[in-house]
Amino acid sequence: MKLLSKIAHAARHPAAVPRWFVNRQMANAKRRRCEAASSAVLFPQSRIANHRAPTDIQIGKETRVLGELLTFGHGGKVSIGDHCYIGENTRIWSCESVSIGNRVLISHGVNIHDNVSHSMSAERRHQHFLSIFSTGHPKEDPDIASAAVVIEDDAWIGFNASVLKGVKIGRGAVVGACSVVTKDVLPYEVVVGNPARPIGTSKA
Repeated sequence: MKLLSKIAHAARHPAAVPRWFVNRQMANAKRRRCEAASSAVLFPQSRIANHRAPTDIQIGKETRVLGELLTFGHGGKVSIGDHCYIGENTRIWSCESVSIGNRVLISHGVNIHDNVSHSMSAERRHQHFLSIFSTGHPKEDPDIASAAVVIEDDAWIGFNASVLKGVKIGRGAVVGACSVVTKDVLPYEVVVGNPARPIGTSKA
């Protein structure tokens, strides 16, 4: 009852509510939309946009999330291992599967998409748009091409990089800032550019 009265008071007097209380309530709401380890941290600027069951977004121990994790209405799974970092303004969108290992560093402004977001048909693309803004993400398949993304342990994705559908980034690999990854990256390989190309190797 005390919590309900505090929430009601907050609605009437937003300036009187401590910021820590608001942040805690927001964090609790986010945790209800995913399965996060108790030691994982969902920062205030993070967003959990899960249009499916909470089990479809899983976040491991000591992982820090500042970006957005999103599943589509018709499908999608996001799995993030232990001791990872998901930077601010990073978007991980799934309608198939995005699997991220342990100790992976994903910088700010990164886009990881296991799909192309919309149909290649102009008519179906328009209907998908209308559905999202009227009734939410559709549960039926809106004809979106997708393929699983895998990012293995100890990889590092630099800021503003994009990782596209069907890509596997090997253990310990490094993706340079602003790169666009369209093909698999070998373990401990360093890639840069658009499209990303190997320029060397990293260390274990």
